[in-house]
This record gives sequence, structure tokens and C-alpha cells, in this order.
Amino acid sequence: MKFATEYLWFNTEKKRDYINITDQVEAVVRRSGVQEGMVLVSAMHITASVYVNDAEPGLIADIDEWLEKLAPYRPDYRHHRTGETNGDAHLKNLLMHHQVVVPITDGRLDLGPWQQIYYAEFDGQRRKRVVIKVMGE
Repeated sequence: MKFATEYLWFNTEKKRDYINITDQVEAVVRRSGVQEGMVLVSAMHITASVYVNDAEPGLIADIDEWLEKLAPYRPDYRHHRTGETNGDAHLKNLLMHHQVVVPITDGRLDLGPWQQIYYAEFDGQRRKRVVIKVMGE
């Protein structure tokens, strides 16, 4: 079995952002030489997420609006008593999860016709990373 690990780094200009990383993950899979297996893509921060969905701007805006309704930015989170101001970002991470596993078939990501891999940032404007772990034969 082969394994390959690479990292993507982000420092978004906005506090919340949604970045399509499908091509970057596909490139890591290609470099790994794995033909059949899976790839784990995981945000290494508890205020960011990785998810799979459609790369349609209206849907991305809907996701952002939905998350803001469920976990709005506000000053009264108990977490803020620690000196942090990102309680909402932690809750948004719980809603969207921090990682995905995608199958690899014939050396390529085996995604559905509209599926794309996204990095979602909920507490940006600082350096963060994503780990990509390819496993297979």
C-alpha cells in the first residue's frame, strides 16, 4: 500500500470564505501514483471545514447564509470569556465537519458529476492548513 501526505496553506482575506480545492487535491492524488484507494482531506483547525458539494455561487451564498443563521457572529458566546471572539466559527465547523474521504479510481478522484471539494474558512485572516492523505495501491 502506498501513502502520500501533502499540505495546503491558506490565509484568507475575508473572515469567512469558501475555496474550491478539487484541482489541488487531484494533483496530490496524481503525484502519489495511487490508482485505487482513497484520499482524506482534513482541515487542521477547529474554525474551518472541508466539505463536498456543488461549485455553484448561489449555493455557496446559501450555505454561508444558512450557517450565519444557525451560528451567527455575536459577542455573547461563553467561549469569548477566554479572550477569543470566534465562538460562531467553532459552531460552524461542527455543522460542516472538518474532513472528507473521497474514493480514488483509475488514479483520479471518483466524484459525482457536480461534486467538488471545498475548504471553508470561518475565522480567517490568519495562516491555516489542510492535510491531504492519499492511501491505496
